[in-house]
Amino acid sequence: MAKFLPVGVSDFRQLIEGNFLYVDKTAYIYELVRPPQAFYFLSRPRRFGKSLLVSTLRELFQAQQKLFKGLWIEGSDWAWQPHPVVMFDFSGIANETPRDFRDSLLRKLRQIGERYRLSLDDAPSIPEAVVWLISRIAEQTGERVVVLMDEYDKPLIEHLGRGEEHLQIARENRDILRQFMGAFKAAEVMAALRFVFITGISKFSKVSLFSGLNNLEDLSMHEEYAALLGYEESEIETYFAEHLRSLARKLKLSVPEVMDKIREWYDGYRFSSADVKVYNPFSVLKALKEKEFGNYWFETATPAFLIDLIKAQNYPIPELESLRIAPSQFTTYDLEYLSLEPLLFQTGYLTIQDYDGLLYELGYPNREVKISFTEFLYNQLVPIGERGIRAQYRLLAAYLVKGELEAFVTTVNRMLAAIPYVHIQGQDEHYYHTVFYLMLTAGGIAVHTEVLTSRGRMDMAVEAGNRVYVIELKCNQSAEEALHQIKERGYADRYRGKGRKVILLGINFDTGRREVSEWKVEELS
Repeated sequence: MAKFLPVGVSDFRQLIEGNFLYVDKTAYIYELVRPPQAFYFLSRPRRFGKSLLVSTLRELFQAQQKLFKGLWIEGSDWAWQPHPVVMFDFSGIANETPRDFRDSLLRKLRQIGERYRLSLDDAPSIPEAVVWLISRIAEQTGERVVVLMDEYDKPLIEHLGRGEEHLQIARENRDILRQFMGAFKAAEVMAALRFVFITGISKFSKVSLFSGLNNLEDLSMHEEYAALLGYEESEIETYFAEHLRSLARKLKLSVPEVMDKIREWYDGYRFSSADVKVYNPFSVLKALKEKEFGNYWFETATPAFLIDLIKAQNYPIPELESLRIAPSQFTTYDLEYLSLEPLLFQTGYLTIQDYDGLLYELGYPNREVKISFTEFLYNQLVPIGERGIRAQYRLLAAYLVKGELEAFVTTVNRMLAAIPYVHIQGQDEHYYHTVFYLMLTAGGIAVHTEVLTSRGRMDMAVEAGNRVYVIELKCNQSAEEALHQIKERGYADRYRGKGRKVILLGINFDTGRREVSEWKVEELS
């Protein structure tokens, strides 16, 4: 009988004792815990297994050897020496106001002290409480202390995108968090520590938050730990073989065909310069359990503050398809300046596509994220209500696949007409380009924007079935001019002779009438 799928299970003991399936990551964990003293930070998107990793570390350092039976680390030289483990799960610490956060954190410290019969009543501040508590626990137990912090950034990110008042709360919470973190650099605390592990979604500037932890090693983009969280393809094929067969029977597909679909929907996450990709664990588990493909990870949270940032910065949305950033951009932002690109990467909406030694290229990781995120963007930027909108996206895609351009343009115009006048009045070519891009991408077809050629950048190339559309968009000009530009600059040359029909499509938007007023098409022979 197959083990249960651990959807939503983030407690290692519960997972093992409940006969849930565990993808063995203990070889990676062994390398983390092997040094005599180590301090680590790891950022990963939500629902990627961070809490399960922290729980596994807790059981490991508490020497719960029976839970690791049959896992890689059982056969290693790990000594199974028990250590006192101090756990801070910031998802359970109040943070709605700075006072709530400070009081709740102090209360947590007192609760930890009570487990060791240590009173913190005389500690007037959080730093003093930390110093006294950690040093006394080590003294009392005769063993150095393990400190685990999960979702450290919860007191900050919960206040992003909620206005200036909440941004000020985030700043004050950050100051409290900095004081808390800074206490761990005290000499008597450092001497009492065996291991520190901090996880979160975002990686705020070390200068502002982790300045006290100069010896903290950041694993977030470390090549050796690129597959520490998430599932590699070989792991899915090995651990989930029976579940894959069950899904294949339900969908009337072969197992390789099912793997192709899982790869299309949920693969593609890359967290370092090494070309190591992992699958989204939450979505894979949900798809295997529900026996159908869906936008499971995306639907567990709304990226509202990211949308607010995109709007505030008037960000060119089609560029999210493929953008390039320097390595320094991943580590140089703070609450006062939220840099969109690294935030989209750390939250899981973009991932690394390539690295040339100087710049990272980012893009959407897979079908789930690309379709869901662009559909959400469209509904936010073009607030027309969601009723029937998904059917319109699918129609656009179907018309392009079948080459029915008359029906395609009619549907585009119907969607443009549904946009409230107040949202489209006075908009420029950039707006129409963005809306058109989102319409197509949300339909699930491959859209490539600003494709570089030897004679300039084409607006858009769209792959739809056995057709490739090379598209140039104009506003208040002419479709003939758009088509001429495609031909004159040879935008379609790269697609010739590759077994697909190549179709040149010039489109002109009339911003006054809010519609495609003219379009010209030509198929290459």
